Amino acid sequence: MFPEAADCWYLTGPTAVGKTAVAMQLAQRLGAEIISLDSMAIYRQMDIGTAKPAPELRAQIPHHLLDIVDPDEDYSLSMYVDAALACIAEIRQRGREVLFVGGTPLYLKSLLRGIFSGPPADWEFRRQVEEEARQVGIEALHERLQLVDPLSAAKLHPNDIRRIIRALEVYRATGQPISHLQMQFDEGRRAEQCRVFVLNRDRAELHRRIDDRVAQMLQGGLVDEVRRLRQRERPMSHTAAQAVGYREVGEYLDRKFDAVEMERRLRVRTHQFARRQLTWFRGLSECRWVGLTPESDAAEIAHQIASSPDPNQAANDRAHNGPND
Repeated sequence: MFPEAADCWYLTGPTAVGKTAVAMQLAQRLGAEIISLDSMAIYRQMDIGTAKPAPELRAQIPHHLLDIVDPDEDYSLSMYVDAALACIAEIRQRGREVLFVGGTPLYLKSLLRGIFSGPPADWEFRRQVEEEARQVGIEALHERLQLVDPLSAAKLHPNDIRRIIRALEVYRATGQPISHLQMQFDEGRRAEQCRVFVLNRDRAELHRRIDDRVAQMLQGGLVDEVRRLRQRERPMSHTAAQAVGYREVGEYLDRKFDAVEMERRLRVRTHQFARRQLTWFRGLSECRWVGLTPESDAAEIAHQIASSPDPNQAANDRAHNGPND
């Protein structure tokens, strides 16, 4: 755990749940500046597909860690954490609160529990394993992981190819199961000791919101945005090119399928992405869940969050009263 990040405010949740509207209200109530908790919003010129806050919103409340690298650059988890800790220090020097907003669970977990960086990505190995998965099926990869790291295999869904490949990659590079190397980061604090709030909605409603957002992105020029990115002198990094939306539009521009199929694939993949986000959040003991409905008012939700019990006061009460009071 990073002490600097321990008592920050965090507003997270799946894509399209409605974080931005609540975040603006909450930041105003707290007197906070916002640090992005989004692994794709770091990239310049990737605006529509990442649903970055509009310029007028960013003018109202200072936002940090948006548009900090070009799409052709790689950006590691450790680089993000270092930058986030520096932002926390700067914001607090101004006497402001810190509010993290975004939906990248790995960024959230790393700030709350510390970071296991592990060996760097081996893109050639990943390409080979992805090809193997296409030939023999993902199930065979999961069985292979069971042989070298049964604990990780038991925790990972058999279809979670990205994390299965990473576990195989770490074992190949270090000779040790990633589950053993990550054990020190598995222990979390109780929710009442933290200020981590997860917005959530009924699944059907969330899917409708996702579908609406996909349609808005396509109407707002997502295809042209991806086309411009692909025309840059230097190609997009592997991470940026595989982002939700950018991969599907890229394949459409390569004429692998038509526009109707592109939109269908983009909706389906975004639904899957939201489910993975929620699975991550459920695995973090630090999270407090905030249910939203179609009638929810952003200002009221922000008031509810800002008025939640102070974990620092709760800790002081326990210390004063003793553990058995």
